[in-house]
Amino acid sequence: MGFTFYGQSKIEKAEESLTKDENNTEYSKSKYSDSGSNSDSDGDFLTDVLGGFFVQIFAYSVYAVAFESPFEMQHKGSHAFINRAPYYSSKKGNYTYEWDKNTSIFRSTFSVRYISENSRLKGAHLNLDTRFLKRLGVEIDYLQLWENNPNFGIDNLAIYTALVKYHRVRTERFNAWWGVGASYIDGAVNQFGFTYGLGAELFFVKPLSLEVNFNQTLINNENVNKFNGLLNYHFKSYKFSGGYEKLKIGSQNFSTVTFGVGFFL
Repeated sequence: MGFTFYGQSKIEKAEESLTKDENNTEYSKSKYSDSGSNSDSDGDFLTDVLGGFFVQIFAYSVYAVAFESPFEMQHKGSHAFINRAPYYSSKKGNYTYEWDKNTSIFRSTFSVRYISENSRLKGAHLNLDTRFLKRLGVEIDYLQLWENNPNFGIDNLAIYTALVKYHRVRTERFNAWWGVGASYIDGAVNQFGFTYGLGAELFFVKPLSLEVNFNQTLINNENVNKFNGLLNYHFKSYKFSGGYEKLKIGSQNFSTVTFGVGFFL
């Protein structure tokens, strides 16, 4: 009766929770159908005018928060250039306010990170992160997890993620981004899900930086969350990273340590 449950690994439980398709949501369409039936024409006109005004204010506010406000257009960060690598020949991070021989319109960062929760569960990230035209970027991440199941051998799970990123804050010491895209969950799940992400990096003292990243994938009324906090050591065109990574895959949580190396192209 509960025999198979005790033989399951965390990866197997995570896959099982993601494959449960709970499509039992019901919509009550009649609840508000008659709510405005007795409104007079003056009320409708006032609602239309005020509604249109607030829609414009809302759209303007969303644009300012997500992309850029008029105040920020006067700041040097609005026109910041991409550095060849953080701290490459100065105390500046990913961006600089002045164009010189160490700036570029396009840059890629390739990194490899190992993650470990315990002696049974290990994993690895392969990541390619590009920046171009000052503000835009594309990130491709491959996460592979392995778990030693004492009853049935090795269980594994792969997650492929692609994000289109907008680098919202671009200063010489701090930058932040948001992005949207999709993830493919391999193995027993074998499905795509919508993904959004946020991240930031602070270059507080040469040659160190603090980096945080989060993304969430929505799939079958469940989610896959990835969060990491990293301390980076920069040396010429390389970075060495170490820190903490938290994964939530369906019903299962994974708390891991991580370390790796990256290089800037």
